[in-house]
Amino acid sequence: MSDSCARIKRAFSKTTPLAFAIHCALAPLALAAPALVSAATTPATADYQIAAADLDQALNQFAARSGITLSVNSALTQGKKSPGLNGSYSLEQALQALLSGSGLQAKSLGNNAFTLEPVPVVAGTATLTVVGDWLGTAREDDVFEHAGARDVLRREDFARTGATTMREALNRIPGVNAPENNGTGSHDMAMNFGIRGLNPRLASRTTVLMDGIPVPFAPYGQPQLSLAPVSLGNMDAVDVVRGGGAVRYGPQSVGGVVNFVTRAIPQDFGIEAGMEGLLTPTSTQNDPKGSGNFMIGGTADNGLGAALLYSGTRGSDWREHSSTKIDDVMLKTRYAPNEVHTFTSLLQYYEGRAQMPGGLSRADYNADRFQSTRPYDEFWGRRQLASLGYQYQPDTQHKFNILTFYTNTLRSGYLDQGKNITLSPREYWVRGVEPRYSQSFTIANTAHEVGVGYRYVSESTHELRYTSPASSGKLPTGSSPYDRDTQSGTEAHAWYLDDRIDIGDWTITPGMRYEHIQSYQNNFIKGEKQEIGYNAPLPALNVLYHLNDAWNLYANTEGSFGTVQYSQIGKAVSSGSVEPEKARTWELGTRYDNQVLQAEAGLFLINFSNQYDSNQVTDSVTARGKTRHTGLESKLRYDLGDLSPALENLSVSASYAYVNAVIREQGDYHGNQVPFSPKHKGTLGLDYLTGSWTFNLNSEYQSSQFADNANTHEESADGSTGRIPGFMLWGARANYDFGPQYANLNLAVGVKNIFDHEYFTRAYDDNNKGIYAGQPRTVYLQGSVKF
Repeated sequence: MSDSCARIKRAFSKTTPLAFAIHCALAPLALAAPALVSAATTPATADYQIAAADLDQALNQFAARSGITLSVNSALTQGKKSPGLNGSYSLEQALQALLSGSGLQAKSLGNNAFTLEPVPVVAGTATLTVVGDWLGTAREDDVFEHAGARDVLRREDFARTGATTMREALNRIPGVNAPENNGTGSHDMAMNFGIRGLNPRLASRTTVLMDGIPVPFAPYGQPQLSLAPVSLGNMDAVDVVRGGGAVRYGPQSVGGVVNFVTRAIPQDFGIEAGMEGLLTPTSTQNDPKGSGNFMIGGTADNGLGAALLYSGTRGSDWREHSSTKIDDVMLKTRYAPNEVHTFTSLLQYYEGRAQMPGGLSRADYNADRFQSTRPYDEFWGRRQLASLGYQYQPDTQHKFNILTFYTNTLRSGYLDQGKNITLSPREYWVRGVEPRYSQSFTIANTAHEVGVGYRYVSESTHELRYTSPASSGKLPTGSSPYDRDTQSGTEAHAWYLDDRIDIGDWTITPGMRYEHIQSYQNNFIKGEKQEIGYNAPLPALNVLYHLNDAWNLYANTEGSFGTVQYSQIGKAVSSGSVEPEKARTWELGTRYDNQVLQAEAGLFLINFSNQYDSNQVTDSVTARGKTRHTGLESKLRYDLGDLSPALENLSVSASYAYVNAVIREQGDYHGNQVPFSPKHKGTLGLDYLTGSWTFNLNSEYQSSQFADNANTHEESADGSTGRIPGFMLWGARANYDFGPQYANLNLAVGVKNIFDHEYFTRAYDDNNKGIYAGQPRTVYLQGSVKF
């Protein structure tokens, strides 16, 4: 057998026997039929009417009707289709027909029991099944085969640490810094996170997607996320690609790609609901916070599936003036009339309102770190999203997808800016379409998957700012004087082409993304119109080497850029006019997974040619210039039962990241640390399962950091500058599973920040600047049911 055929075979059967056994024990499909029916009573032929559907669903129906016992590795069947059955078949014929085109075959285990295995590959006839979307549903196999640093946190991971916000979940990933919400993003609707030393303020340097759809107000012109468009309760997973993704996804890809995977439509009809309540007894919390989620849906025999999702939050945090109300509703549909065509849709309405406690001076913090001195600051917004998708896959080698999306976002709020109180309504419209075609084929000893795609995005926005004198104590309205009235827009075209090439144990993926952007801004107060246009070619090369089925090495390099934002157009920059931020990223790493030990370690280098600072206080943009970000990221998870039977069901996990983000531009700040970039960050976790009980212990650590380019050590009186001390926090949780006889009831109790450690962060270049107290000891209760 040739090297390429051996490589192709491994793509279908890379699970080791041990891993296969563990997978079957932990995640078998619910395909078992009554054990009383034996092979002796099974008729030679039988009539079956099973509609074309997902392979899992079709096999489930067949097992129930034929009386066989069928258990398989769920990774083998995920995402595959079955043409169904209609007629009289023997048992063997029926299984063969159901599995047609799947690359799988049935294997008898005796006593009328069966499993599935990949069809053996014959030399010279093998082909790879086309993948298409690199992110997809973020399966474990997809992550293992990714030629770059990538981590996925799943719904069960959220529960283990008691996470109720995306910030808490993202902080468990190496290289990600998600501080306590601060500044004009000091509320639960905001997302503040930075990857590899990039400023975490409103996640403006990361491509953020939801099911592949760009989610910022305006992905090119206003990528900030002061209104996060999704709640954690509606999530199945958070997929963080820190490198190796700039060709397919953009435009802000220098800070990685984060894709929020929403809850999938169930195969079988069901209802699920969950609640979590938080109480911080040592703070001034006056309304304990609660969050809940709900899902109802399923898939019919004709391939039509739908799910209604809801996630909501009520209550306040540990600070005064921090009341929050969030409602997030989604309707998802999926229709697959056969194995060739698939139609999907997503409708969402997200609305929230939150008070913002604001930063504190040192004197106010010392007097009461939980107080608020900003009684007027408040934020609210709503977002409406509609998306339609279509997939055409006539066989395993060709796939065409098209995704269309539309969003309308309104965000507004009151803000005390010293002299004035402002009201700033901003409305955004985004329209986009992205077709993509992928095809797999073999040439000589190489297997290829070529992907080509195009994305068009049209943005428009209207921003106003009304004012009233702070001394009046009156809030502004839509009839108050205004000092901002701008209309902005962007038309962006992006093309990409890549070729995933398998040669023996190597997978090499060269690619190119090309962005063409035209933006404008009308300033109706000044009577000015400014336009800006630019192009960005972004070449990339990803390489993956398989040492064996459980161990690989990866390396990649890619170009990336940050767009010119509407807030930057027309503002003075010390080095001249604003240009797109440009950077080149390099990665070298290794990944190991034998189902007992999962480990990854990697090195990275990011060279920024021109990085900018946006100062909200002075309403200006300054050039930070060249920066360099280097570091190490690592993580592991180990099943200690592999060492001794006494440690069965006990596992340990840990992560560590070293990030050295340095200003390289010649001048006063040369050699200083980039603000809000702690050098050291890590996590620890211990999970133990005994009977129906699960116990979790977790910890989070990060080192000190600075708030400004000057790396000021001494704290200013207003609290906006000065060293930010590091901290280490501990949490614990206990969970009891009552089982299916009690509607799969799960109850848990946990504690965050067990030792009530006092820590804080700052806001420096923000109108709400000052000190922000971290979360004190918090007790939480969780509960969920599933029918």
